[in-house]
Amino acid sequence: MARAGVSVDGLTRAAAELADEIGFDQVTVSALARRFNVTVASLYSHIKNADDLRVRVAALALTEMADRASDALAGRAGKDALVAFAAAYRGYAKDHPGRYTAARLRIDADSLAAPAAIRHAELMRAILREYDLPEVEQTHAVRLLGSAFHGFASLETAGSFAHSGDVDGSWSRVLDVLHTSLVNWPRE
Repeated sequence: MARAGVSVDGLTRAAAELADEIGFDQVTVSALARRFNVTVASLYSHIKNADDLRVRVAALALTEMADRASDALAGRAGKDALVAFAAAYRGYAKDHPGRYTAARLRIDADSLAAPAAIRHAELMRAILREYDLPEVEQTHAVRLLGSAFHGFASLETAGSFAHSGDVDGSWSRVLDVLHTSLVNWPRE
């Protein structure tokens, strides 16, 4: 007889919560088994291994981030879309630090998390429509945006800006610079 909550979805959600509490790198099958008060072996009837669990948490995180970003982008274009997407990204990193780390996991094309990762990238490309970048340049622009958003969010959630005052002011400046960069993107 299966225990209540012990399902693939239940384990994934519990692992995501655990990641937010103790850090994604600290989430283990053993820690999850303790949370459900079951043996480690019993979890392997629901998940393949620790890597499978990690990918499932990454898929959940990427889906949640994409849902949040999609809601933020609705009806917006140009700089408004850039700012809304960036706020959703930064907010998710603050609200769910462990899941956010999971979302940075390397995702292979055939991974369970690939559709969520692709959706996330497509939402970033949606921001670029108003900037009228050629398709060949969009990958570079998505990488620029992702690097800036991730770099800032990672440093902020690690406490690296705690000593230096107006973090929101710096965030606004970063977004202004990104907007200016996209408007003035070099054309071949």
